[in-house]
Formats: sequence, structure tokens, C-alpha cells
Amino acid sequence: MVKSLSKRIGNAVILLLAVLVLNFTLIHIAPGDPVEVLAGEMGGATPELLAELRADFGLDQPFHVQLFTYLGNVLQGNLGYSFYYDKPVTELIFDRIGATLLLVITALLFALFVGTALGIASAQKRNSLLSNVVTLLSLAGFSAPVFWIGIMLILLLSVALPIFPIAGMATADEPEGNFAYILDVVWHLVLPALTLASIYLAFYSRLSRASMLEVLESDYIRTARAKGLSRFLVVYKHALRNAVLPVVTFAGLQFAQVISGAVLVETVFAWPGLGTLAFESILRRDSPTLLGILFFSAVLVLVVNIVVDIAYRIIDPRISAK
Repeated sequence: MVKSLSKRIGNAVILLLAVLVLNFTLIHIAPGDPVEVLAGEMGGATPELLAELRADFGLDQPFHVQLFTYLGNVLQGNLGYSFYYDKPVTELIFDRIGATLLLVITALLFALFVGTALGIASAQKRNSLLSNVVTLLSLAGFSAPVFWIGIMLILLLSVALPIFPIAGMATADEPEGNFAYILDVVWHLVLPALTLASIYLAFYSRLSRASMLEVLESDYIRTARAKGLSRFLVVYKHALRNAVLPVVTFAGLQFAQVISGAVLVETVFAWPGLGTLAFESILRRDSPTLLGILFFSAVLVLVVNIVVDIAYRIIDPRISAK
């Protein structure tokens, strides 16, 4: 496992370097000038001031000089300085990453456990009402755009039935650091997490159902039943471990999609995370902030995939032996 982990980390470093170069190139060739955006925010600027700003930000340098300067700064742990917020990008990211991780992890865990439980339950009773309901909800979850689900939940549970707050992460006048504040954050988290989890809940329920159906037809399951073992032991001791392997694999692979989906969800619910910061950075052509967010997201995805690979080997000892 140590040898495999070292190889994965080495590949991850190479991939991160490629991501840095690709992101920098794409943002560099994208239309728009951050200096002109800043000038517009200031109400206008003279050509001399525009030239001075470009020199201060290093935008007057050739592309290859900007690229190598950026790569050198990243290797030193410096993600640059925000054009718009006038702050280090690292500081901006760490101010917002907590909110995004709270949303993403909550949504992913909810979708993973609830979806898997529904899929396994429906697999045991193929033609039951539960199985048909899970299939119907899965199709609905796959078909509906995540932002539309968010808007519908707001209209239903925040406007028509004022149960949950419409936007934000906490009530503005709520003090931090106490139990009431934690409850307030949880109350604000419900709708964004449900919205983000809806698509992946449908996916995991279908995947776990199909995987469990396949495992239940295996020879070793028929042997366990022939020995007189209870249905609980057959399903949850012998079949479950093999049935969840595809679910665990896709959970790691889809972590990047969950983060990208969080951009839309955070925008709909005004959730103060990296998604909202990325959206604002795109509008304002704040390329250092956007590059920092993309790089940090890539690091998160790679770390999660390595953790999933380790978990996969723990769940299935046959892989650990290879």
C-alpha cells in the first residue's frame, strides 16, 4: 500500500502542475481585461494609470514570463494577490473554504448514506412500492437541473411555507461561538445541502440498487443462504461489503462534480463559500483569485481520490494484497 500511495502522490503532483499551466493559459487567453474592470469600478482612469496598474500586476510582461512567475510563486505557497479584493488569495480562500466544505461534505454524506440505504432496501424487494418510488425519484433527480431544484425548494419551503431561511449562512445579528449560532447555521444549511445532494442521491440509490442486485445473485450468497443464515447476515455481512465498492469508487470520482455543483447552489442561496467567490471573480476578471480557487479545488479532489483509494483497499482485502 505504501508503494501504491507513493506512486499516486507522484502522479498527483504531475497532474497539479498540468492543471496550473492549463488554467493559467485558459484564463490568459479569455476575453476581458481586469485592469479595465478595476477602472470601471473606480469610475474611469487615464491611460497612464491603466499602464501603471498593468505594471503593478505584472500584466505588461510576456505570457511565458507571467506563467513562470506564477508557477514559482505557487511552489513557494504564494497564490498571488487579488486584483479586486486587495487581499492575498490564500487569505480569501481560507476565509471561504469552511463554508464550502461544510456544504459539500454534508450534501455528499447525505446523498451517499441515504441513497445507498434506499438502493439496498429496494434491491431486496425488486417489484415493491419502495423500489418503484426509488426508481421514480432517481429519474427525477437525474432530469432536474440543480439550480431549478434550489429555486423550487425556496419557493416551497421558504416562501409558501416559511420554514427555512432563503439565503445566507447565518442570521446577521446572531453571535458566533455558541450553541444558538450552530443551530442557526444548521438551519440555513438544510436547503442548500438538500439541493446539492438531490442529484447524487438519485445516482447512489440507482448504483447501489444495481450493485446489490448483482451481488445477491452471486454463488457465495446462494451458499450463505443454503447454510441457513438469516437474511440480515446474508445482506449486511456478506453482500453489503462487495455491493458498496462501486459506490465508494464513484463517491471519490464525483467529488469534483459536487464542488462544481456547489458553485450554482452557493449562488442561488447566497452561501458565502468558494463557489460564490469564484462567480464574483469571473464577473470581475479577478484572475489570481480564480486561479487560486481552481488550484485549491484540484488539490481537494486529488486528496479525496487518494483517501477513497485507501478506503477501497480497506473494504476489499483482495486489492490490498495486490
